[in-house]
Amino acid sequence: MRQAGFLAAAGIFALENNISRLKYDHRRAKELERILSSLSFVENVLPVETNIVIFTLADSIDGKDFLQKLKSKGLLASSMGKREIRFVTHLDFTDSMLEDAAKILKSL
Repeated sequence: MRQAGFLAAAGIFALENNISRLKYDHRRAKELERILSSLSFVENVLPVETNIVIFTLADSIDGKDFLQKLKSKGLLASSMGKREIRFVTHLDFTDSMLEDAAKILKSL
């Protein structure tokens, strides 16, 4: 199969097997939005409508250092700029992991 075929097969599988559970990813993302909005080191959280959560750190927080702290505690995120950070909820991100993420974020 050509590369496009592999991508198409993955897309078809997702449509046939995972669409119904997207609501769980979206619910967890909304909960992350709520948690982040309550933290003093978060300047802004973009409105969450899918499974992607993007937020801006306060001026006093270095994004690279913040990501390193998260990683050292087992929580992964992506940089979207100097102070912009992105979390993504997904199929393998459970409610238990959400609780752990909340504890980690609140401990910073």
